Amino acid sequence: MAASADDLPRSVLVVEDDTILALATEEALRAAGIEEINICNSTAQALQMLRAISPDALVLDVHLADRDDGWAIAELVTEMGPNPPRIIFSTGAPRDIPQDIVELGTVLEKPYEPEQLLTALREKPKGLLARLRGALR
Repeated sequence: MAASADDLPRSVLVVEDDTILALATEEALRAAGIEEINICNSTAQALQMLRAISPDALVLDVHLADRDDGWAIAELVTEMGPNPPRIIFSTGAPRDIPQDIVELGTVLEKPYEPEQLLTALREKPKGLLARLRGALR
């Protein structure tokens, strides 16, 4: 049985500096039933958008044109209160992401299929207890 749009987040912020990939991601999210999608192509734009909206999920390219450590956005997002957005890291070089940052979300290695992104968005975000267990191992 296929999962429904109800399993997906209501709003998604896509931070991607490759215009074609950003538009393909937006198309896949819209086709899945997500209506509120915002796209940013830089760290500065993403931070500005995060001040204006509270997305349910963040698809984050970690190597942006303006910064090579896009995961810094993920660190800030985790401080957004008790229900921070679910984080999906989108990267061609997953080994470049520090391990403690990887634990903040799900990593998808480019290129990936739209269904892989939707599956990652359907996963329940790791709660504080799960993160603490991981840190104690």
